[in-house]
Amino acid sequence: MSSSGEAVKAGNEVGNEARKTICEVSADGGIVCGTVFWSATQSEVCLRGLKGKRVLVTGGASGIGAATAARFLEEGAVVCVLDRDANGRKKITAELPALAGVLAADVSNLEEVKAACGEAVRLMGGVDVLINNAGVSIRHNFLDITPEEWDKVIAVNLTGVFYMAQAAARHMMERGSGVILQTASTNGVMGYPFYADYNATKAGVIELTKSMALELAPKIRVCAVAPGYVLTPMQRAEYTDEMLAEVNRKIPLRRHAQPEEIAALFAFLASDDAQNITGHVYTCDGGETAGGLASR
Repeated sequence: MSSSGEAVKAGNEVGNEARKTICEVSADGGIVCGTVFWSATQSEVCLRGLKGKRVLVTGGASGIGAATAARFLEEGAVVCVLDRDANGRKKITAELPALAGVLAADVSNLEEVKAACGEAVRLMGGVDVLINNAGVSIRHNFLDITPEEWDKVIAVNLTGVFYMAQAAARHMMERGSGVILQTASTNGVMGYPFYADYNATKAGVIELTKSMALELAPKIRVCAVAPGYVLTPMQRAEYTDEMLAEVNRKIPLRRHAQPEEIAALFAFLASDDAQNITGHVYTCDGGETAGGLASR
């Protein structure tokens, strides 16, 4: 971020023209964004080894998943997204026409996972990188969580991550190489109220990631990304301006992350620049958890 409080997030590249969203952090912690366009050339893409990589992104129709799909396309990768939301799939198909495929599947359903992974392999000729991103959250008091709500969150956020990771890892082991990157959360390492089930699943994803990295090395690298507050369109819709400003004040960088910033971390970890990185969790939270501020 510049000294003026300006943050830049990359958008989708269309032909030789790409768009950036410029986000200014106001004095009260709010965020004002606008879109500008610039002429993009291949020389602006600097991560090594992503061109031609075959990437599957779960939960890829919106938010972090959609931004990640767009970033890998910009890097020259071949990308399929998987999402259970029909409207989301329709929207991402229109927004990213260069996608190799948009697949319908519920990651908590093992048979749908197997079928979708097989279709991704058919469409792209294989899967080199899995971005294991699909997840759900429900805000509720611990004493009010129903067994059905608990089961739903566990099924998508932990069992679904396991199903996708295992299916991809079996394919990658046969091929002899691959990268699996999983979406964890600062909720998996810090205490946050009102999300006990979500927090438990993200802690599980972190330990699953470490165990996978040990067992699948040296053929497959496995890491997790732990975002803090991310200003997705869905998140912004839930905030009043006052709520957004209040949360921003407790973050040292005074703003939420943009989905494109999480996507950039995924891209780096998948690239040849990260060939010696596996078994770790990488936080992108504006410094929120550095001083124990997360639960303030």
